[in-house]
Amino acid sequence: MAGGAIVNTAGGKDYPGKMTLFVFLTCLVAATGGLIFGYDIGISGGVTSMDSFLRKFFPSVYRKQQANQTTNQYCKFDSQLLTTFTSSLYLAALIASFFASTVTRVFGRKWSMFGGGVIFLVGAAINGAAKDVAMLIIGRILLGIGVGFANQSVPVYLSEMAPARLRGMLNMAFQLMITIGILVASLINYGTAKIKGGWGWRISLALAAVPAAIITLGSLFLPDTPNSLIERGYDEKARNMLRRIRGTDDITLEYNDLVAASEESKAVKHPWRNIIQRKYRAQLTMVIFIPFFQQFTGINVIMFYAPVLFKTIGFGADASLMSAVITGLVNVFATLVSIFTVDKYGRRLLFLLGGVQMIICQIIVGTLIAAKFGTSGEGHFSKLYAGFVVLFICLYVAGFAWSWGPLGWLVPSEILPLEIRSAGQSINVSVNMLFTFLIAQLFLTMLCHMKFGLFYFFSGWVVIMTIFIAYLLPETKNVPIEEMILVWKNHWFWSKFIADSDIHVGNLEMGNGKSVSI
Repeated sequence: MAGGAIVNTAGGKDYPGKMTLFVFLTCLVAATGGLIFGYDIGISGGVTSMDSFLRKFFPSVYRKQQANQTTNQYCKFDSQLLTTFTSSLYLAALIASFFASTVTRVFGRKWSMFGGGVIFLVGAAINGAAKDVAMLIIGRILLGIGVGFANQSVPVYLSEMAPARLRGMLNMAFQLMITIGILVASLINYGTAKIKGGWGWRISLALAAVPAAIITLGSLFLPDTPNSLIERGYDEKARNMLRRIRGTDDITLEYNDLVAASEESKAVKHPWRNIIQRKYRAQLTMVIFIPFFQQFTGINVIMFYAPVLFKTIGFGADASLMSAVITGLVNVFATLVSIFTVDKYGRRLLFLLGGVQMIICQIIVGTLIAAKFGTSGEGHFSKLYAGFVVLFICLYVAGFAWSWGPLGWLVPSEILPLEIRSAGQSINVSVNMLFTFLIAQLFLTMLCHMKFGLFYFFSGWVVIMTIFIAYLLPETKNVPIEEMILVWKNHWFWSKFIADSDIHVGNLEMGNGKSVSI
């Protein structure tokens, strides 16, 4: 390591300051950007399992479902038009994230959140008033643009505002809001499905305006992060903001590190060209593979198709929606577990334990479905048997919710130095949305053709990603963002990509004389 630059065993420099009420409230408001993403994931699966919605927009799917109740259970809902309704949002979010990168860097994180909220509001209004499939998909595209902007800016905002030793907990508020959005959407679907007259789906879709209004109005009251203020030339405002969020006047050390990082960032004229440099190989690898792997856990198969999935494997309409509510509850409470453990036990342990749990549960669920439906798709679940399926799906959801769910957003947002942060976060969001789109578009067809093997397919991917984490992701808990390069420099594999000259010792005061532990 250049000049022997070292950091303490707690993970890095421990800047003065504390968790202030101001930081807690601003992070809570910013994290509500996760509500719009979560609400949409939860609402779309419930709506597409409602007969009244299918009759109006997807009559061929409805007729196929009604024609013969004993038909192949795996292929009941296989329709490319139906999956386009769900997946169009994610394609729009993918494209929007690249524009959001520029907005986030030039105008600040809060205005990216505000823009996302406004566009999402418009999309919710169009969907609630939809007359045909074209209106539905236009509405979904606008929702996707809103999600792209929010997912680009919120995790970065949270990581920059939080003290290093509490960054995991505060950043995970974003994932907690996603899970709350999913749960609320499942509860709303359960209620609106019972409305006589078949217009309940309109309420489900239009109520997306509520979380959109929360983040839109909330973002107006959010302060800019010190990092963003320095990046845009407001040095004195940044100093004052740092004093306020840390609750102390002793901010010189952290402020100087932020200024040094900003000066290095300003020297970078083309962050998209810069991020492919050799010294950023570790960060580039993580912002591509972590979101890719997050989608290949198979979680969104469960979340945005939960009611359809449960209905497909033999549950009634009411029972399938209630099962989605149950998995939503599990998701919220398991995310709370990760919030209170991530800064104590670290990212790696949660990743590895969650991965093992998901592998076991997916194999069991696949086997339970195979035992009843085989490859023919003919069969029926008893209540007890169905209960076991839901139990292991819930355990799988819990494994995801305290590992890949929150950490899939936390780790990419905390490992990026300022000079490539906006570009790196754009890649993170766009890769996430690309594979969310592909899985949303292909899932029902995959279920029809791969049958119970689909669960084995995803469990195989979880094995691969767990090995990836075990060997290639160092521990990042408690390390200030601007010191993260030391973590990579100490790693057995990534150190070979970082030259001694890439580490600017002047910015990195020594800790207690011990080298960082990976």
